[in-house]
Amino acid sequence: MPKIVIGVMGPGSEATDFDLKNAYEIGKLIAQKGFVTLTGGRSSGVMEAALKGAKDAGGETLGILPFNDKSDASPYADIVIVTAMMSARNNINVLSSDVVVACGIEAGTLSEIALALKANKKVILVSQNEIGNKFLEEIGKGNLFLAHSPTKALQLTEKFLGE
Repeated sequence: MPKIVIGVMGPGSEATDFDLKNAYEIGKLIAQKGFVTLTGGRSSGVMEAALKGAKDAGGETLGILPFNDKSDASPYADIVIVTAMMSARNNINVLSSDVVVACGIEAGTLSEIALALKANKKVILVSQNEIGNKFLEEIGKGNLFLAHSPTKALQLTEKFLGE
């Protein structure tokens, strides 16, 4: 039986302290449940924080890199997939995830959220960007849910996995 994979998406260098703290905690909680944490695999921002949280809790991690080599891979990624696809790899990220959790909002994260919604995936958004939150709630009716804490994000994740 395939392992459950939870995708954690979010800003790289533009990540806020709020985003990083939440990504770390979400990665940790995912690992504690025995799920695999998937990110964009880079050694920055939400990607690195979620992978570190998962590894600190003894979890398995997977990074899907946009580049053609592993030079920018997070040291917390157990498995690194090199795609040379740049932003097109975002589709691989979301389609490989059973549930997507987005910590923060920026252009790349928006593309992952949109691709996940288009694929009818459940998306949980943990963000302080009220304008972005309202917009995404409007277009993601039925598949996008706001969570104001990592614990709530994990509760929603488990609920969706049980459906």
